[in-house]
Amino acid sequence: MDSSRDRTPSAQETFAQMAQAAGLRGRILLTVGMLILIRLGMFLPLPGIDRAAFGQSIQNSPLIGFLNVFSGGGIAALGIFALGILPYINASIILQLLTSALPALENLQKNEGEAGRRKISQITRYVSLGWAIVQSVGIAVWVRPYAENWGPLFITQTVLALTAGSMFVMWVGELITERGIGNGASLLIFVNIVSSLPTSVGQTLELAQSGDRSVVSGVVMLLVVFLVMIVGIVFVQEGSRRIPIISARRQVGRRTYMERNSYLPLRLNQGGVMPIIFASAVLVLPITLAQFTKNDLAIQVANYLSPNGTAPWVHAGLYLLLILFFSYFYASLVVNPVDMSQNLKKMGASIPGIRPGKATSDYIERVLNRLTFLGAIFLGMVAIVPTAVEGATNVRTFQGIGATSLLILVGVAIDTAKQVQTYVISQRYEGMVKQ
Repeated sequence: MDSSRDRTPSAQETFAQMAQAAGLRGRILLTVGMLILIRLGMFLPLPGIDRAAFGQSIQNSPLIGFLNVFSGGGIAALGIFALGILPYINASIILQLLTSALPALENLQKNEGEAGRRKISQITRYVSLGWAIVQSVGIAVWVRPYAENWGPLFITQTVLALTAGSMFVMWVGELITERGIGNGASLLIFVNIVSSLPTSVGQTLELAQSGDRSVVSGVVMLLVVFLVMIVGIVFVQEGSRRIPIISARRQVGRRTYMERNSYLPLRLNQGGVMPIIFASAVLVLPITLAQFTKNDLAIQVANYLSPNGTAPWVHAGLYLLLILFFSYFYASLVVNPVDMSQNLKKMGASIPGIRPGKATSDYIERVLNRLTFLGAIFLGMVAIVPTAVEGATNVRTFQGIGATSLLILVGVAIDTAKQVQTYVISQRYEGMVKQ
């Protein structure tokens, strides 16, 4: 297939390469096979538990509903893969936070190169194992009222099964990253979220077939809002501020390299989906505690914090403030203006009109703060608008596919498409070399 090596491969060329190129085809088949295997494992049941009674007890739990989105229904089904990739995701977040706080981990990440990154990956695996054991023990104690023979043997069997299942899912995620099409952990969460779409779509179609005009118009409005949000998420996920950079003239031997212009990209949404996840977790926790404690004060507070409670505007306001706070918090972890300024100085590059050193770091920080504010406002809109439309139209069939799910679905889809395009371009170069 004749094609220019400088342009992005078209959709037709990408699908042709997926069908013809053995290397890419093998990666895609491995990825699809592993994802199917994980979905099947979600429904291999843990022994000795009354699932009917357990299912009724968690039917209205907001925390279980929140976790079920990322486990693909595994927690509600109590399968051996119930924990899924959650311990690994939690461990990755913990290591990311500790890397900024502990100089030893920061040194491993910045100065030790590939060996340091491998060591951090190994530490992440150990933290995932410990976290999986803690969560498994919690689940074993939690299901005590529904266990047939609860005791040390039941706890041991449950912890071993759930921990082994979580470690297997983690291994599959790394296998997809290395030998599949990449983004293993993200693809596992993507598939778990997509698995709930057929049920939501089926319930929506049944609701629309009722013949009630208000219901039909509500369904149409909700679908339009979701489509607009998806388009907006694509633009924001791909959006960035390009700060121009001029590299100084350099002389290597007898050759003189002239000044060249480039740019420093700063993403509009540095934290991705993490601010919404953190904000949702903070708001869900009091509601869950109120359900367990049955305390009057806790129930009253939870009623104010619930989106369907007596004061939904309180929930919306707190949600926005938490998203704003975690957006700035996560952006400060991901981007360090002082390090950027130092790296530019080492490379002999500078921003036009800005002095190197502290002036450069201050300028980058100002730009970053403005971008983070705009990104946080957009995240708040994505988080609140679909819920508000669901409340106004009284169509709640897509309640599980919220803002967090939309961001993950769109973000993973964009990253995976780019990854496949990268493999297509590499196949194109390999073909040119062979010729």
